[in-house]
Amino acid sequence: MREGHHGTGPGAITPDGCAVELYSRLPVGTEPDIIAAAVPAGAHILELGCGVGRMTHPLLERGYAITAVDESPDMLVRVRGARTICSPIEELDLGERFDAVLLASFLVHTGDVEVRHGLLRTCVRHLADGGCVLIQREGEDYHTNVPRERVDASGFTLRIVSSEPLGDGTNSVRAEYEFPDATWTQTFRARPLTKEEFEEALAEAGLRVDEYLTEDRIWVRAVAAG
Repeated sequence: MREGHHGTGPGAITPDGCAVELYSRLPVGTEPDIIAAAVPAGAHILELGCGVGRMTHPLLERGYAITAVDESPDMLVRVRGARTICSPIEELDLGERFDAVLLASFLVHTGDVEVRHGLLRTCVRHLADGGCVLIQREGEDYHTNVPRERVDASGFTLRIVSSEPLGDGTNSVRAEYEFPDATWTQTFRARPLTKEEFEEALAEAGLRVDEYLTEDRIWVRAVAAG
C-alpha cells in the first residue's frame, strides 16, 4: 500500500486503497462526454490510472484508440478492447507520443509532491506536438464541505466522511460507499491546490492551461507551454 492509503470491503484492494469490485460497480457519469468534446475524433489517448475501464470503454465506443495504464493488475484485467500496460504512472516511459493524455480521478492532488511532479512529467513525456493533457481537479470545496453525502440514482450512497489536515499541506480523506449488499471505505492522502497553485504545478512541468472545460474548473485542458 502507498503510505497513508488503505481500503476495506469485499475483493482486491489496490495500492492506493481503491476496491476493484467497487469501481466495477460505479457508473461513469458525464466524463466521457467532456473528454470527447475536448479531443479530436479518432485520437489516440493515453489514459493514466484507467482502473477497471469506466472511462476507457465509453471512449472506445466513441472511436478513440486507448492505451490504458494502471499500477493494479487486478484493475487492468477488467479492461476490454484497449491496449493495457501495468505500471506506476510516475515511472512510465513508453517512448511514444499521444494526441491526448488523460489524468483523471484527482490524481494531480496526490499528497506526495514528488509523485505529482512524476505524474505531470509522464504527461509531458508522452504528449505529441499539438496534443493536449486533460486533467481532473478536485472541486474547490472538496476539503471544506465535509461531511457530505450523495445518493446516486443507481442505488448507492457516497459519503465523504472527513478530511483531516496532516500538517504538511496534505489532508487524510475518508470516503465510504454504501450499497444494499456491501460497503467499501477508502482512506487516502490528498493535497488541496488552489487554481493558482495548480497552474504553478503545471508550469513547473512545462504545461499551461489552455481552457477550463467545466464551469466549476474541475476539468482542464492543458497544452505544452511556450
